[in-house]
Amino acid sequence: MDRRAGTRIVLTVVLCCWSHHAWGQQPSPGQQSSNAKPDSLDDTPPEAGDEELAVPARKLISFNEFNGDQFTFRVGGGFLYEYAAYSQNQQSEEQFALFPTPKVRDARIVFKGSFKGAKRTTSWSTGLMWDVPSQKFLFRETGVMLEVPEIWGNIFIGRTKEGISLNKVMVGYAGWTMERTPISDAAIPILADGIKWLGWVPKKHLLWNFGVYGDWLSEGQSFSTYAHQVDGRIAWVPMESEAKGRVLHLGLNLRFGKPDDNKLQLRSRPEVFEAPYFVDTGSFAANSTKLAGIEAYYRPGPLLVGTEYYFLKADAPASGNPLVNGGNVVMSWLPTGETRVYNTRGGYFNQISPLRPVFQGGPGAWEIVTNFSYINLDSGAVQGGKFWRFTPMVNWHLSDNVRLEMTYGYGSLDRFGLVGKTQFFQTRIQLQL
Repeated sequence: MDRRAGTRIVLTVVLCCWSHHAWGQQPSPGQQSSNAKPDSLDDTPPEAGDEELAVPARKLISFNEFNGDQFTFRVGGGFLYEYAAYSQNQQSEEQFALFPTPKVRDARIVFKGSFKGAKRTTSWSTGLMWDVPSQKFLFRETGVMLEVPEIWGNIFIGRTKEGISLNKVMVGYAGWTMERTPISDAAIPILADGIKWLGWVPKKHLLWNFGVYGDWLSEGQSFSTYAHQVDGRIAWVPMESEAKGRVLHLGLNLRFGKPDDNKLQLRSRPEVFEAPYFVDTGSFAANSTKLAGIEAYYRPGPLLVGTEYYFLKADAPASGNPLVNGGNVVMSWLPTGETRVYNTRGGYFNQISPLRPVFQGGPGAWEIVTNFSYINLDSGAVQGGKFWRFTPMVNWHLSDNVRLEMTYGYGSLDRFGLVGKTQFFQTRIQLQL
């Protein structure tokens, strides 16, 4: 990293964190005051863009949003800069050559708003992300959300997350680990164009989403690996307690997809954006895929434990109809006393809001995380490799706008007739408005 790049990062941090008075502004409706303890449950009506970039609980600035009599408008943004280094044994070095690398992980801007006075609540969003590999701006979640109480929920039309996997649905900036589980990246595209129905029946403790998607607008983009797909997710949340902060979430995911051009490739990095794809099936002929997975999370306050596991079977006779699988187990603990907020309508967890931000003289929110992930892409004639990784890490949430991540990982890759062991050393700074 050159001196000018480092200077830009430092200046950005200062601008995001300066002005003690900004923390004392009156919060807008739905936002907590600077000293209030956030509720552990969030049941506010969903809006377009909620899954793209979270709105910080505390206001840092106000010129980026407008709340008028007829409509609202907000501009948000996020930036991730990180560094990764490695220590490899001989077998790992024979599998891949890895070098210490600093890199911009993500840079995006999000426009969103809603219309007031209409019979039904209507909101919209447009997200633009600077894609590092292609060096282009790409559209992220972009579309319109319509309230439809007759079917207990909302309809989103446009580009969005498919809705499979709690961890995949969560805003990336809110996740407990630096990257999502390898099976998630390999088997579940991050975005799709289509229609999604989000439903919620609080008396039955049920929430769901169901989507139908196609590639008529996204053909050629990196995430568009399917010609069309249908998927659904249903979750039962029998234990919700605002007083005690307890949440139990049990979910089931199902997906059917037809690969683009009847070709399928499953691959994933080792939870390091700068690294090559550790597991990779290569492209093979496949008529369709079927995916099934479970998710279970329990949050009795500052502690959160959870697991997700997925199986994907490909209709690929020439390759022996391979069946691949993978998942993870995660534990997150906030010794500073915060509780990760659960969104009851979306069925996912929000980002951490420190009780005492560093820039108010407090310690910020400290989060201790351990995660174990596994993926197996070996089945039949398809030999994409097996990989597991154990990751202890620490997240320091200095404020609602600034987060530092310090990560160690130990992984094992069984591929190319070798079993390589790799140690991962990662850091990241996260800024958002």
